[in-house]
Amino acid sequence: MPLWLYIGAGGFIGALLRYWVSAWIQMGIITFPFGTLGVNTIGSFFLGFILYLSEFKGIFSEQARMFLAIGVLGSFTTMSTFSYESLKLLEQNQILLFTANVLATLFLTLFAVYLGKILGAMW
Repeated sequence: MPLWLYIGAGGFIGALLRYWVSAWIQMGIITFPFGTLGVNTIGSFFLGFILYLSEFKGIFSEQARMFLAIGVLGSFTTMSTFSYESLKLLEQNQILLFTANVLATLFLTLFAVYLGKILGAMW
């Protein structure tokens, strides 16, 4: 099977997961984009975990790595939505929420990748 089909299938799954997980996290919260922050943090953790297991432990094949990292997690995490929601907060003069969203996303996703790497190393 061509590599692009693995990535496309993963992208389909990741997009659906993003929709469901983001909606579940965001439930009832209107002002702050916790759903986007949540999927970016979760996706960053799993990206660190999967890539570490793939690159340093040899656990995943190239097809599985592409399916998971580029396909599933590439469409699960949502940098463009994060950027749009952040700009929207800024335009609404919600400076504190804008700052909190940018800093929380930056630090939580970096920490999640690191945590995924650590767990992958311990696996």
